[in-house]
Amino acid sequence: MKGDFRHKPEWLKVRLPKGFKAEQVVGLLNEKHIHTICSSGMCPNRGECWSRGTATFMIGGNICTRNCRFCNVATGRPAPLDPAEIDDIVRSVKELGLRHVVITSVDRDDLPDYGAAHWAALIRRLKQECPGTTMEVLIPDMRGRHDLLDMIISEKPDVISHNMETVRRLTPEVRSVATYDCSLDVIRHISESGIRSKSGIMLGLGETEEEIFQAMDDLRAAGCEVMTIGQYLQPTRHHYPVQEYVEPEKFEEYGRVGLSKGFRHVESAPMVRSSYHAEKHVH
Repeated sequence: MKGDFRHKPEWLKVRLPKGFKAEQVVGLLNEKHIHTICSSGMCPNRGECWSRGTATFMIGGNICTRNCRFCNVATGRPAPLDPAEIDDIVRSVKELGLRHVVITSVDRDDLPDYGAAHWAALIRRLKQECPGTTMEVLIPDMRGRHDLLDMIISEKPDVISHNMETVRRLTPEVRSVATYDCSLDVIRHISESGIRSKSGIMLGLGETEEEIFQAMDDLRAAGCEVMTIGQYLQPTRHHYPVQEYVEPEKFEEYGRVGLSKGFRHVESAPMVRSSYHAEKHVH
């Protein structure tokens, strides 16, 4: 079914955040001026996650140096890294009593280490001060530099995720800097470290079923253990246009195929995003 961001089918209707826990999360995030991909990325699951008392924190500020055509995060020249960001996130994880936390970031191509040291410092602090909290980090490609990836890997988060976003053919159209092969190499390097690796793609960008299966095969060959598959939603009319709204039954089929290909866990549904039910992916 063809469509655009203004005409969504019934299965893509989103519930707004509600309830005491959601208000508590939103209030704390606003009070501490903490950025989340939940808000910046207009995640359709933010109501459900916030009501459960979970959130995906975004570090490195809220301005990205890249301009990917699918993403709603603002693009431009970021401010310098703020060390207080780490303190605020650690305190928030404690105050919210989170058992599992997901951390992501904007791309910081303006920094010599692309933000790797900042990543490592936050992971280290969370492990020291929140020892009962498991952790997934959803990282940029670090331009494929293994030495920078190793700075993050050495801190041993429970899961390291890096999204492919789409199939090989569409990558140059959808992603502004990242390449398909670089992202595969990042996944491979994570997998070879012994830490659980995870990646995700969006559907509805114009990919074929054969290309989806090939992306699955490529990820498995790179050692990827967990995969997420969700529907792309066009944030504004200026972003990459939706080519198709994929039926829920088709997502279920892709989930079964992914498991048959050897993934330990596959989250596949229209509303799935990278951090959706992320706590399941640790064990």
